[in-house]
Amino acid sequence: MFKLNLKIAWRNLWKNKGYTFINILGLSIGMASCILIFIFIRYQMSFDEGFMNEDRIYRLTTNWTTSDGFEESQGVPQPAPAALRNDFKNQIEKVAAIRQDGGIIKVKDAAGKDRIKSLEDVFYAEPEFFQIMNFEWLQGNPLQSLSQPNTVVLSKDMATKLFGNWNIALGKTINFQNREDFTVTGILQDIPEHTSFPLNIIVSYQTFKNYNGPNFKEWGSTSSNDECYFMLKKGVSIEEVASILPKFSEKYFHKDLAFKEQNGFQALSDIHYNENLGNFANKTMPKKELYGLAIIGAFLLLTACINFINLATAQAVSRSKEVGVRKVMGSLRKQLIVQFLTETLTISVFALLFACVLTEVALPGMKSLFHDDISFSIISNPSILVFMVGLVLVVSFLAGFYPAMVMSGFSPALAIKNKITANAGGLSLRKILVVVQFSITVILIIGTLVVLKQMNYMREKPLGFNPSAIALVSVRNDSLSVMKYQILQERISKIPGVLFTSFCRNPPSSSNNNESNFRYNGTEKASFQANTKLADENYFKTFSLTFAAGKGFSKSDTLKEIVVNETLLRKLNVVDFNEALGKKMTIWGKTGTIVGVVKDFNNLSLHEPISPIVITSIKENYKNLAVKMDSKEILSIMPQIEKIWNETYPENFYSSSFVDDDISKYYETERVMGVLFKVFAGVIIFISFIGLFGLISFVATQRTREVAIRKVLGATTLELVKMLNGSFLLMVFIANLVAWPLAYLFVSKWLSTFTYRIDLSIWPFALAMVISMLITLITVSFRSFKAAKANTIDALKYE
Repeated sequence: MFKLNLKIAWRNLWKNKGYTFINILGLSIGMASCILIFIFIRYQMSFDEGFMNEDRIYRLTTNWTTSDGFEESQGVPQPAPAALRNDFKNQIEKVAAIRQDGGIIKVKDAAGKDRIKSLEDVFYAEPEFFQIMNFEWLQGNPLQSLSQPNTVVLSKDMATKLFGNWNIALGKTINFQNREDFTVTGILQDIPEHTSFPLNIIVSYQTFKNYNGPNFKEWGSTSSNDECYFMLKKGVSIEEVASILPKFSEKYFHKDLAFKEQNGFQALSDIHYNENLGNFANKTMPKKELYGLAIIGAFLLLTACINFINLATAQAVSRSKEVGVRKVMGSLRKQLIVQFLTETLTISVFALLFACVLTEVALPGMKSLFHDDISFSIISNPSILVFMVGLVLVVSFLAGFYPAMVMSGFSPALAIKNKITANAGGLSLRKILVVVQFSITVILIIGTLVVLKQMNYMREKPLGFNPSAIALVSVRNDSLSVMKYQILQERISKIPGVLFTSFCRNPPSSSNNNESNFRYNGTEKASFQANTKLADENYFKTFSLTFAAGKGFSKSDTLKEIVVNETLLRKLNVVDFNEALGKKMTIWGKTGTIVGVVKDFNNLSLHEPISPIVITSIKENYKNLAVKMDSKEILSIMPQIEKIWNETYPENFYSSSFVDDDISKYYETERVMGVLFKVFAGVIIFISFIGLFGLISFVATQRTREVAIRKVLGATTLELVKMLNGSFLLMVFIANLVAWPLAYLFVSKWLSTFTYRIDLSIWPFALAMVISMLITLITVSFRSFKAAKANTIDALKYE
């Protein structure tokens, strides 16, 4: 029976090649988009999965409640892991500290010369970390490999990179930062990409303790580089730990009137999706973005299915005689439904095959967009096959069920007498579906226009400083390196095209921020913290910072003079900025004199307001040399900077970046969403209008004789085109009215995440209407004009 239904389905589809092509094209594009979205979502949802006891693993966090609000960090004070281990013996089975660091790794040859010199991320970890996280070990074991100082565990890839063959790495030595030699005591299986723990070089935590000993008693300092993980005992709930943590925090943290500091916790399963807290891999993907992608995929599929339903119900009249004859011959309604669903299934299968081809073609672009190694491999990811099978079944049901019900419900007597009209059974529904389809299209057009406008605004908005053509060249701050700062700066300053140079810890806008308490004019500690910037006297002209009062500080290696921003003084209720000049400020236990007030600049992304800022000099804390260049000579200058740097610091590793590139990374999510909106809005517009073309083609065919009679009676071509176009333009107009309030809610909520944003005006909505109406007019007019110009004799010769 199925074979017979398939044969009949094939004949019908072949008979109506044009409509079959339109349906397959629309469905295949919709399916390909859904497959791409599913592959990406599946990849993102696989992060940090597969660990044994993952439901019992948590990360300790630190949070601060101040008068300005709530802040949270994934970092913890260095004494916290030991205290947690001691105070929660009854609730927690394992506690482990892990710290992220980095530096130059060297491997020497038999003659003692450097064979490998590479800049790498390095992690210090307690042995318990690998008892909590069950990574696969190729050599060594978690209990012994990291139990002694100056021992290191490598990933298989890293061991191969350093020694040529990972099998011979055990017992070998690597040098770190020209400071310490580590013995290789273990090899890990390669760490997968979909993890928050990119562990390639792991040094025993005891090594770090020996090097950084005094700080392990200091609870007043928290760095995001220091993380702590713990695993609950079986049968213990996280709520029990949560109820004790406030007392734990009160016991160890210093009491402060300005803010309240506490420890919190975060489930392992939340780490990849929490945009407020980072991770070692610097990869987060908020679930709201994944839900948004899933909704867009559903819209795409729904649009393609609406096309199918519209064309199928419109074509129903041409198959009325077939239905009537089959009913007279004894076919039951359910048999006819199965027949029509088989046709839909056949189209869906063909559409899926084309969708697979489109997916392979589009996958490299998607990899480039998301910077993730996603793959369309059914063998390694069987879930993709399951999804595609489910996709075909869902599409077949959604697209085929209603047309099957309409056509199988025709009266045999009316069908055989050819009295079933194009208006029967589905015209009102077709109008509703067209409105729904174009409402989705208009919402995406409006969303795309707003996203692009906001992105353009962020690129062009003055930040209060000039980040253009400034390179940040990394420098070390050990005593030997600091002694060569002046030599490095003088040599680089002499390069033709170099305008200014400045040693600093970070540029004016940076993702690496330090907050600190302070006292102003000898009063009590301020009720808020200040964002601190450490730099030399050239910082202000290098970044084109301007002053509201006073001037920049003079040359100094230590904290003597201080520059603050306008926001800091406003929060201190200082109205006349000149009054602040000469006042004393105490920060980090040192006191300096305020000599200048710099105009506000955006020190964070445009999602965030401007912070209170303190700028001062502490030479040993600099990390970068900022080099302002003539933008026309960047390509010739950068190799010279690298050459001078390598000659000054031959033992170290050169690295640099551009400030404007670093700032653009703040808006990576928005950039990706902008591209997705453009692509998917284009796809939905294309699907919608090929469906519209198919529908107007069928309507024009059904009304051929009506058009011919009107022409004989004197109707002009323009009048006939207007008659055929009118209902479609009205439906698209109604779709705009439906879409506008929904789109307004969506874009308003999205814009509310930015502190600095565009004003939402009428123009994106009006432009979306113009675009949708214009494309509709062009699409339907093309087919309407052809029908209106047809030879009337050919249309009426059989009457």
